[in-house]
Amino acid sequence: MSYLLRVQLPDRPGSLGALAVALGSVGADILSLDVIERGEGYAVDDLVVDVAPGSLPDTLITAAENLTDVRVDSIRPYTGVLDTHRELELIDRVAAASDDRLQVLVDGAPRVLRVGWSTVIATNAHGPFRLVGSPGAPETRAAELPWFPLKAPAALDGDAEWVPQVWRDMDTQIAVAPLGTTGTVLMLGRPGGPEFRPSEVARLGYLAGIVATVLT
Repeated sequence: MSYLLRVQLPDRPGSLGALAVALGSVGADILSLDVIERGEGYAVDDLVVDVAPGSLPDTLITAAENLTDVRVDSIRPYTGVLDTHRELELIDRVAAASDDRLQVLVDGAPRVLRVGWSTVIATNAHGPFRLVGSPGAPETRAAELPWFPLKAPAALDGDAEWVPQVWRDMDTQIAVAPLGTTGTVLMLGRPGGPEFRPSEVARLGYLAGIVATVLT
């Protein structure tokens, strides 16, 4: 079984090697690594690791956090592809689609940006509504969107009053980006976290901006 670990570790030579050894000591193999963010003295990485059937994910957390200054931000089962840089492929698929481009976008965005679901939303005189949604996207809609219209990509407060209660119950982290000047927004949901990093919000913004030019 594979898991996706988001790990914060010191940004210095040998840190990743020590983490690999620690995870290997509990029978885990690192299949892929994606650098999410680098700050002053630290790095945040997403690691896809493979473990033997029946192994407990808690052993991965313990092994990692036994290292000095290493913290596991989140861990969850992973069933996606291992190539994590697929924005261009998704943009190509959106461009090649005939009449379902928004659906192609929301179906592909969760895999590219490692979230649980995505939707494209708009508003009219009756309030916000969903244009399309990925598999697993919640049917419950927000009654109002106080941040709409949106000018720039952003991570939103998942506990805000406008957020449907069922989303809050699942500790859903939310990020949004405008699809150009179309009056629509691409929304990502990550139930159970982790929080969206600034670099992830930036990636979302770049993706939405390029797709918006394809849609026009």
